[in-house]
Amino acid sequence: MTLEIITDAQLAPLAHGFFTRKGGASSGVFAGLNCGQGSSDQSEIVALNRARVAEALALTPETLVSVHQVHSPDVVHVTAPQADKPRADAMVTATPGLGLAILTADCQPVLFADTSAGVIGAAHAGWKGAEAGVLEATVDAMEALGARAENISAVIGPCISQRAYEVGQEFFERFMDEDPEAARFFTNGQAADKYLFDLPSFGLSRLRARGVGQTSWTGHCTYADEARFYSYRRTTHRAEKDYGRLVSVIRL
Repeated sequence: MTLEIITDAQLAPLAHGFFTRKGGASSGVFAGLNCGQGSSDQSEIVALNRARVAEALALTPETLVSVHQVHSPDVVHVTAPQADKPRADAMVTATPGLGLAILTADCQPVLFADTSAGVIGAAHAGWKGAEAGVLEATVDAMEALGARAENISAVIGPCISQRAYEVGQEFFERFMDEDPEAARFFTNGQAADKYLFDLPSFGLSRLRARGVGQTSWTGHCTYADEARFYSYRRTTHRAEKDYGRLVSVIRL
């Protein structure tokens, strides 16, 4: 089966893609293109999947660069392939030939590009990282390399949508304590103390407030479309032992 790659015109003409789970070699709960080296999938199969992704974007497995994601606001400037993954949740580079790869399974994968400056970025932004400022920190790091916020295009890839993202009272109050206007990211859930949280709208609002010129979400829900996407929350609801990770990549 061939790979399925979701692209966005805002990031053209740069090579990039939000890869679905189609076209991979993994089986079982990981069936498809599982690129998560931290999963309990067979390491050689994950390596094969990552090699397919690299080839699709004219990269080598070594130049497909990723980080050890920890739901932080930390960003690293990448200038060459690295043997050890730093603990961070975003990367930026102005070096051609490097693919910045983010792994997700409901969190937001965000790809950034200032094509005029020749600077790109990629971020893993769940609610915790987004709240902590990982998206703004990525823009800051890109600007340090010569990009301008108003010239940056930022695209949020497949992630969990509001209709599938139920949260509790404590989660709601955390956001309200920080910013009363955050109520616009919530609607009432089925139970009195439950809410539905709009993660991609939250991400878009943070990007726009930082002055990013073009922002969008591809509109794909990872929870709702099992045939195309892995979902941590879906796996949790089914009490499955593990789950695959989707990969999103951009390169100069």
